[in-house]
Amino acid sequence: MLGVLAVSALVAVGCAPTGPVSVDTPEQVDVQLPDDTVAQLEDAVTSAMATTGASGAIVGVWAPWSGVWVEALGSQTPGGAAVTADMTFPAGRMTRAMTCDVLYQVAAAGIVRLDDSVSTYVAGVPNLSDVTLEQLCQSTSGIGAYRDRLSAEWLQNPERTWNPRELAGYGLGEGRSGEPGTAYRDSDAGYVLLGLALERATQKSAAELVDEYVVDRLGLANTRFEAFPAGTTPLTGLYSPAVKGGGRDCTTPTDVTATSFTTGYTDSGVATDIEDLGTYVQALAAGSLGADGNGRFDTEWPVSSSAPSWFTISGGTLHAGGLVGQVSSRQGYLVGGFSDPDTGLTVAFVLNNSTAKVAAAQSLGFELAAIASKAPAAAGQKAPEAGLPWTAEQQHAAVAENPICAPAE
Repeated sequence: MLGVLAVSALVAVGCAPTGPVSVDTPEQVDVQLPDDTVAQLEDAVTSAMATTGASGAIVGVWAPWSGVWVEALGSQTPGGAAVTADMTFPAGRMTRAMTCDVLYQVAAAGIVRLDDSVSTYVAGVPNLSDVTLEQLCQSTSGIGAYRDRLSAEWLQNPERTWNPRELAGYGLGEGRSGEPGTAYRDSDAGYVLLGLALERATQKSAAELVDEYVVDRLGLANTRFEAFPAGTTPLTGLYSPAVKGGGRDCTTPTDVTATSFTTGYTDSGVATDIEDLGTYVQALAAGSLGADGNGRFDTEWPVSSSAPSWFTISGGTLHAGGLVGQVSSRQGYLVGGFSDPDTGLTVAFVLNNSTAKVAAAQSLGFELAAIASKAPAAAGQKAPEAGLPWTAEQQHAAVAENPICAPAE
């Protein structure tokens, strides 16, 4: 793997995690969210489906003081079989957060140091001696990305198995930007390199690491690395090709469900379902796997030069107005999840068409959170006072800005 060095002397005995954990958030009331809130949430999702060309969606909303809403909407394909809430789908960039979970737990066990050079574990890659494992997690290494260079090939040959060394090579081919640790640069290749380094440091596969340090500790029954879980039905993933005259074909989109999970590896190679995704993002925000006190979220970087001050990125996660989570586009799917560590408010969703820009999914996540944050308290409960620095109306308008489907003739 990338000409890795043998560093068995650094492998510690007993590197298994300390065992199952519980998520420390306010207790969830076991009732359905109020009808008015559900109607608003459903309208948000169906509107986003229309904008993005998705035929189906699965969504989960958990407001501890008010109730729960988990629902499947639409069909697997246009006019096809109905979507069900237990279907599985790629978790996308939530994999990045999981990879960082592994890093910080392995570092806490003394197996690696956060400031170790990636070259200590991954040889044969030039000019990485000044890049640390933590900088790979923080996406401040300056390393480039591979997705844009390979996405067309993935569409043409979706079932091809990719070696992570090859993926990283494409990202490294983009060249470095600036000194490591000085600025955020989105880098899928960086998370792939981090996965390779962790494999070498622990002498375990990426799948074993995700299972031991994330899946097993949180009891995620339907979350797997680089595969749809056995015995589950995948949500069909779609892509709408361009049509003559402008727009995209949302009537007969291409089925890209079979795209290999090896295109993502430790950047975006995990599959999950809506209940597991909700549990994971809530645990992520609450620091249940050790994010509190280890410095992972101490430094937050602007997502872009034009991003508002409340929107940053840190430790493989997005931070938005008190919410922690991730959002992504992965062949066939727009996926996201956010949670508030103080109130426990959590939203998770997937739309089954990846043609639209990821910003549409991001705005949908923010819209769902804004709606749910205003949900009235159930009997005997008290609604939190904290609000979000945006309104549901603002995010609804943002979702609707760039519809992809070609107008009907």
